Amino acid sequence: MRITFGEVDPELRFRGRIIRLLMRSWTEASYRKTNRMEERLQRGRMPKDLAAEVRWLDRPDGSRMRVVVFRALPSAPARELASAAPAPAPAPAPLPGPAVLWIHGGGYVGGIPEGMSSVTWIRRLVAASGAVVVAPEYRLAGEAPYPAAFDDCYLALRWLAANAAALGSSQDQLVVGGESAGGGLAAAVTLAARDRGDVAVAFSMPLYPMLDDRCETASMLESNAPAWDERVNRIAWRVYLGDLAGTDAVPPYAAPARATDLAGLPPTLTFVGTLDPFRDEVAAYVEALRAAGVQAALETFERAYHGFDVIAPDAAVSRRAAGFVMDWFRNAVLLHRAPQPRTGEDA
Repeated sequence: MRITFGEVDPELRFRGRIIRLLMRSWTEASYRKTNRMEERLQRGRMPKDLAAEVRWLDRPDGSRMRVVVFRALPSAPARELASAAPAPAPAPAPLPGPAVLWIHGGGYVGGIPEGMSSVTWIRRLVAASGAVVVAPEYRLAGEAPYPAAFDDCYLALRWLAANAAALGSSQDQLVVGGESAGGGLAAAVTLAARDRGDVAVAFSMPLYPMLDDRCETASMLESNAPAWDERVNRIAWRVYLGDLAGTDAVPPYAAPARATDLAGLPPTLTFVGTLDPFRDEVAAYVEALRAAGVQAALETFERAYHGFDVIAPDAAVSRRAAGFVMDWFRNAVLLHRAPQPRTGEDA
């Protein structure tokens, strides 16, 4: 799908041109080396409007994975009342918010939990619901290809399910989401949770997810779109999957578009821009979810390229996208719960 900048929303054009210029220098070799500019600039720089705590999870091989736990800042202490004023009736204790696993994007080869794109959404989720958000720093494809990232995200999901109550969130309202490659990983771990039966996901929010390594859809073929295009997409999948990429041997946990049975998955929300090369694979995934009896919501935003919502968050189309997601999220928090299965493990 070839496009011109005349087809791009005017508020998205300037930043789109800059990113397209940067993309021209991306090669498979540079992807494998991964300069991790975002990590160098932002790692450890936590948002001042959120409480953030770093935890370390033990992998089966003895190495450790860094995760960041985000939550609302503690409320300021109440001022001492004048002695003559009647004491107010105690307010009822607030219900715990959902426990959210949020997986950062970056084409499986970049990104960190405290990066701008993830924190933009994490901030909204916390403000809307009092959620506790766990964001894993999964292994990137340049250092460890599939299934490393998937295994790390599933480890974080299980840890969150076991520790939700201790973190101050609802154990029966576990949410999985992420953007771009993080959305692909969110779809993958949600599939695995259904298959393995050890974690119950209440609902899922894979935003403009990276789902299909085959790169065969009309929106992907010959895409020259800003922010992400066919050439860069093929590079990213090769780095993530190696020689598996594009073959019949790719499992659904690597590329969720390969899944043939979507029955029993939780309610799912996503959105995508009409100029995003992922447009058609996202639409096909939602159609397959609905055909399997899964409640699935999709909104498509005109004249918008991949990641427009975080590249130009102040654009009108980005505000509409954020409003769509947050309206659905608030409603889902009221409607959807999923008690965790009994596994015999300590919570």
